[in-house]
Amino acid sequence: MAEAKVLKAQARDGVGKGAARELRRQGLVPAVIYGDKQAPVTVSLAYKDAHKFIYAGGFLSHVIELDVDGTKHTVIPRDYQLDPVKDFPLHVDFLRVGKGTKLTVQVHVHFINEEASPGLKRGGTLNIVRHTVEVSAPANAIPEEITVDMTGFDIGDSIHISAVKLPQGVTPTITDRDFTIATIVAPSALKSAGEEDETEEAAEAPKAAAPKAE
Repeated sequence: MAEAKVLKAQARDGVGKGAARELRRQGLVPAVIYGDKQAPVTVSLAYKDAHKFIYAGGFLSHVIELDVDGTKHTVIPRDYQLDPVKDFPLHVDFLRVGKGTKLTVQVHVHFINEEASPGLKRGGTLNIVRHTVEVSAPANAIPEEITVDMTGFDIGDSIHISAVKLPQGVTPTITDRDFTIATIVAPSALKSAGEEDETEEAAEAPKAAAPKAE
């Protein structure tokens, strides 16, 4: 897991829609910190910082050190609202991360060693079924990505979660089946050739003799 990034915030007293609108007029984004059996804390973020963090990718799966006027809170973003027209941040919810906390997060899937896949070398196409996988992970060990090694996979093969080595303490939330992450499908030219072969074989096959009446 990468080192937690620091995001600066300011404590705020006002709550409600009016106070939130006033903050936005000042170039700030209202936010709240909650959880870990503590009282919620209302804060505000600089618009440019909130926008940068949200659009950097993986915002909801990264632990952040939220520096509120010098006091640091270890948190993970759990939700955020964007303006439906202009897509700028309107509000952010942060969940406190206590010692031993396990979180459910979506983690991006990254494929490596594609050049070592016989199927891809023969022109097959990697069909990604899941671009992210939901996992349960310790808050201090959320993986940056889930790595899928394509070595040895051929056309027609499916890559299941059981073929992926997950970091210690990280488990998929789907436990009732060995779900598919990706498949290697044949290129269209290879499919067409196969279909033509099947048609020719069917045409050349001897026809069954009609039954004779006794």
